[in-house]
Amino acid sequence: MSDLRTHAAEIAEQFSDHLDVDEDDVEERLQNLVDEYRVPVDEARRSVVNSYLDEAGLERDELGRGGAEETLLADIDEDEQWVDVTAKVVDLWDPRSDSISQVGLLGDESGTLKFVSFKTSELPELDEGAVYELGNVVTDEYQGNFSVKLNRTTTIEELDEDIEVGDDDVTIEGALVDIQSGSGLIKRCPEEGCTRVLQNGRCNEHGNVEGEFDLRIKGVVDDGNEVHDVIFNKEMTEELTGISLEEAKQMAMDALDTTIVVDEMRDDLVGVYYRVTGPTFGRYVLADETERLTGPADAEAVLIKARSI
Repeated sequence: MSDLRTHAAEIAEQFSDHLDVDEDDVEERLQNLVDEYRVPVDEARRSVVNSYLDEAGLERDELGRGGAEETLLADIDEDEQWVDVTAKVVDLWDPRSDSISQVGLLGDESGTLKFVSFKTSELPELDEGAVYELGNVVTDEYQGNFSVKLNRTTTIEELDEDIEVGDDDVTIEGALVDIQSGSGLIKRCPEEGCTRVLQNGRCNEHGNVEGEFDLRIKGVVDDGNEVHDVIFNKEMTEELTGISLEEAKQMAMDALDTTIVVDEMRDDLVGVYYRVTGPTFGRYVLADETERLTGPADAEAVLIKARSI
């Protein structure tokens, strides 16, 4: 079965309880977007799904599971996938938004992952320390960090057992040899539950939107044997650079150019040695703790390596 045919079959299954959807029609819509308009497959799929949602008068979290399967938390590495997980509620945090019912950390033997439950889903609250079978949750991605969203179709069953939660943190030491594009002062989609970085003012899912400013660094750390892609979120970026989000916005406003922020970060950080600790997601290490080291960095050699990446 071709890749587009697989997507078409999954979409048709998702809407099978709501619309009379033909796989051939779905595939034709996908094919048209991919071949005629050169739209990436993932974006084409989102566009087709959104059109069927509008036709059915549904919200995304009312959609059926479309082939959810039991998944370990550490194996989640794609956005907008429907999965089942069995996990322990490791920690609960105070929600930062009135729209969120619960937010916290789930854990299984493979590691930990953030979860969010929205008030509109009207789900029972999870208890810290309890173990649950969570059916039909949706994966989400933010700064390379994956999470799961509980939705109206999510099933919750508490289990009378415990789980020994695995530790997925790593520690690397090395020179920061590059700061990649998509770093510095960026804008994210403001729509509820969406955190995608805008490209030319456009969100892949919600189209042209007025974005919200954020800070991040997508860096490359060389430990002498291999290179590691590391993502520093806003808090870590502010700590690393000494530049707050408000200061970065003012810098960009004064220069009428947002790139001045990442340029200053490169001048200050590239060639410096760091110890970075955090979980891994896909190819990324997500920096939870960062320490500046006084290692024997050969600045010229590091810059030569950075230019070669």
